[in-house]
Amino acid sequence: MAQNLRVAVDVGGTFTDICIMDETTGLVRIEKTSSTRDPIEGIMGGVSKAGIDLSKVALFSHGTTIATNALITRRLPRTAVVTTKGFRDVIEIRRANKEDLWDTYKDVVRPYVPRRDRLTVPERVDAAGTVIEPLDVEAARSVARILKRRGVAAVAVCFMNAYLNGANERAMRDILLAEMPDVPVSISSQVLPEIFEHERFSTTVANAVVSPVVVNYTSRLGERLADEGYTRDLLLLHTGGGVMTPASVKDFAARLAGSGIAAGAIASRHIAGLCGFPNSIGLDMGGTSTDVSLAYEGQSRITKDWHIEFGYPIRFASIEVLTIGAGGGSLAWTDPAGSLRNGPQSAGAYPGPACYGNGNAQPTNTDANVTLGRLGTDLAGGKVKLDPELARQAVEGGVAKPFGLGLHEAADAIVKVANANMSDAVRLISISRGYDPRDFALVAFGGAGALHGVDVARELAIPVVIVPPNPGVTSALGCLLVDMQHDFSQSCMVDATDADATGIETQFAELEKAALARLTHEGVAQRDIVLQRSIDMMYRGQWRSLAVNAPRPIGAIADLVQSFHAEHQREYNFRRDSAPVSFFRLNLKAVGVVPKAEFAVHAPTGASPEPVSRRRVWFEGSGLDTPVYRRDDLPCGFSFQGPAIIEQVDATTVVPPGASAEVDKYLNIIIRVKE
Repeated sequence: MAQNLRVAVDVGGTFTDICIMDETTGLVRIEKTSSTRDPIEGIMGGVSKAGIDLSKVALFSHGTTIATNALITRRLPRTAVVTTKGFRDVIEIRRANKEDLWDTYKDVVRPYVPRRDRLTVPERVDAAGTVIEPLDVEAARSVARILKRRGVAAVAVCFMNAYLNGANERAMRDILLAEMPDVPVSISSQVLPEIFEHERFSTTVANAVVSPVVVNYTSRLGERLADEGYTRDLLLLHTGGGVMTPASVKDFAARLAGSGIAAGAIASRHIAGLCGFPNSIGLDMGGTSTDVSLAYEGQSRITKDWHIEFGYPIRFASIEVLTIGAGGGSLAWTDPAGSLRNGPQSAGAYPGPACYGNGNAQPTNTDANVTLGRLGTDLAGGKVKLDPELARQAVEGGVAKPFGLGLHEAADAIVKVANANMSDAVRLISISRGYDPRDFALVAFGGAGALHGVDVARELAIPVVIVPPNPGVTSALGCLLVDMQHDFSQSCMVDATDADATGIETQFAELEKAALARLTHEGVAQRDIVLQRSIDMMYRGQWRSLAVNAPRPIGAIADLVQSFHAEHQREYNFRRDSAPVSFFRLNLKAVGVVPKAEFAVHAPTGASPEPVSRRRVWFEGSGLDTPVYRRDDLPCGFSFQGPAIIEQVDATTVVPPGASAEVDKYLNIIIRVKE
């Protein structure tokens, strides 16, 4: 039986989105179903609703929030930490910093593992990686027996300086597994072999606490899919922008934390590339939040400085995504100084915006858009009916009267505050990182992204906005566009003047050996493996570093130093060629290329569709008679001038006056913000 379907599933808090691509035609269809308490039931219900024959599926890719939700809700299995004697409290001391420096009453949340379950053993490795005190085997066995009696579900082993020499950690793991063979054990020298004890300990602990949850979930989902006829590996999207199989999840479970938001960043980068824009900014605006990402020269920006909860970093390489509380349900409110604010408080899915008619009386972004005529009276293909009168009442009572504004002035003010918040987020990920937003295209997606995309672009002088064919399920689409990917790293702390190209090449060779072994274990053919090297470098005395692409094999050290100076100039707008440079870390991205089907290309028809209706829409205080189009009616090659409203099942696009738009061969809408 031909396996010609590719299926991607993205589970959100409200909806489970499914994309189905037919490899033979390149056509994509979508399905949305309500998320369930057990995400697997929602997935299988959506598969059934979409009429998918899993025996015909060649690839099933999944973006999941299971690890993220487990960490946020703290619904975690009992986990223990085994560490070097005297260092029991590293993960509680943290960096002794706070998320809000000036809030003396707000404490950092407690560690994932309480102190009573953090046990110590005598052992010691010095700063050069030399074992100066071997693991006390009898003490280690005693700790293993204690943890077995306590019934722990996972263990994190974090020893001092183990990033240089993990021999004692491996010995401790063997003792634990001999006593508890079915309990997953995460060791820091395998999970994150890097300097900085807190970051290494924190990442290893996060990996351990979610391991039982994630392994159980992926095993159950894999079994359900197999029972329904799926014969291939389940592919799970991780934060680094790739996928991994359940075989790797056991050892690197925390890589799935933040899985869903990475999918949107991947999809926006790919869509911009199809439209001819290697530089792009993704604006994913949903019901409660907006996720902003950036791709430069076709590559997503990667970070290791991220966390689910402040104070407990997870230093796996991750696509950098900034999240702010700005969505369709974000509430407009007045602060104690009398200023209008927007979010991060949200009406959520229930009661939702005032126009939903579920009892909320506070105005939201959705209510403002309805009042301005930017949104019609139907959402989700008519499944959700909006009441314009309730929207107007909320805007009138919540903003217009308190501020002495007219109804449409008040609604416009709500939208402008939301746009300002999103524009600030775009500035943070672009201008603050050394990128000029005028050199980028903005990809607006999510249920509300296309409503606000052009306004944000105008604020930042971004010349082009791209709206993909199905904005509301673009994140699910991203799961179809990824490769198998793993990230490896090794500390390499040496001044450039003392660096030895041969020695660095030897270290990279060890990383490549581990990478090839893991991808081969996952069934990736040698011809489909791509290895990408980089070196983190810094000016001597700094502790923040920049990644510089490294050749294979390593050539002249002077060339690497010059590349670092150029990258520092781009990132921070200055360089110091006379300052000494240090190496910090070697990085290897191992990619197993997954064959991808081509999206369907649509031939221009030249037809000019008639608008399905017209309505009065308010732009900058003026009510204009505006044509309303159905997205499905727009042919490839069709061009038009604003103002215009384009509606479809999962989103509404606003093309304001002064902007022009065209429908490209993939049926993306490309809006030219400037003539």
